[in-house]
Amino acid sequence: MEENKKDNISGSPHQGSQEHSGLPNTNLPGKTSNRKPYYNRRRKFYKQHSPLQQEKSSFKKLSVIVPLYNEEESLHPLTNEIKKALKSIDIAFEVVFVDDGSNDNSLNILKEICKQDKRFRYFSFRKNYGKSAALQVGFNNVTGDVVVTMDADLQDDPNEIPNLLRKLEEGYDLVSGWKRKRYDPFIKTYSSRFFNFITGVMSGIKLHDFNCGLKAYRREVTDIVKVYGELHRYIPVLADWEGFKISEIAVQHHPRRYGKTKFGISRFFKGFVDLITVIFATRYVKRPMHFFGFFGAVSFLAGFLINAYLTYDWIMGKPLSNRPMLFLGMLLIIVGVQLFSVGLLGEMFVRNTINEKEYIIKDKG
Repeated sequence: MEENKKDNISGSPHQGSQEHSGLPNTNLPGKTSNRKPYYNRRRKFYKQHSPLQQEKSSFKKLSVIVPLYNEEESLHPLTNEIKKALKSIDIAFEVVFVDDGSNDNSLNILKEICKQDKRFRYFSFRKNYGKSAALQVGFNNVTGDVVVTMDADLQDDPNEIPNLLRKLEEGYDLVSGWKRKRYDPFIKTYSSRFFNFITGVMSGIKLHDFNCGLKAYRREVTDIVKVYGELHRYIPVLADWEGFKISEIAVQHHPRRYGKTKFGISRFFKGFVDLITVIFATRYVKRPMHFFGFFGAVSFLAGFLINAYLTYDWIMGKPLSNRPMLFLGMLLIIVGVQLFSVGLLGEMFVRNTINEKEYIIKDKG
């Protein structure tokens, strides 16, 4: 039985797909398989290297983080594909699966995979906490000096990992994948395009795909950038604010083969709220008066002008008892003063809690 398990993990992706999909085994002696590979190699954005001629890497060890939720059918083929992809690089590696509270057989499969190959490890949540929490646990427990994240649904292609590492070696700290051609539902595809556009405008970062699961990081990035809630969508924004150099490359995206997408309409609204959170946290958390003071000044000035106009009418003998604008002007002035007060309190709090350790030193002599 142990031998069968080992064959299932270390064999070809065709064998894994037949066992888990319930299809008959066509890879018998004297027969030709008509099964398609897990990934269609239609397009290459970088030169591919032969596994027999391993490419040297400037990094010492690679850590691959794979967050997952109910992906039992994808885990064996994904494991096989990761092993095959990393044969082309002369680098030690580890793969860290983070099970986000799956209620299918994912955990048992992870235990089987990790038992067969010690380069694979797993963490399993007691309940579903979300992708950000899974990524953060992965970041906290990796041992490599370069980190790659990817989804477990077989839509991200492990053969893009060498391409991401090559781009990192050009001097970047974070390289994000760009799913130029997507195989996702209509709503998910176009809502993502909308949010990528809005995020680019509000953050000033020129990326096509902020939320692509396939990313490569230098270890310094994952040690400093902290993600929680749903902020995994905006890791490039958080990294850019910390002064890291960011780029992207086009990557191959594939249709989902098993299970169903975890995208729901609620993520559309959560994404917008998280964007506001990220913009405020990155731009104004250390200078709150710039945020509250601006809106306070606008509100106060608008209220002052309205009341100045009504004061002129009163001097000219016009009654104000039936002028709702008087109350609007008073309200705007009060709101403006309150916003100024909040900004001043925020500045006092920041001044008293500022710490030299919060400033990242890249190098020193």
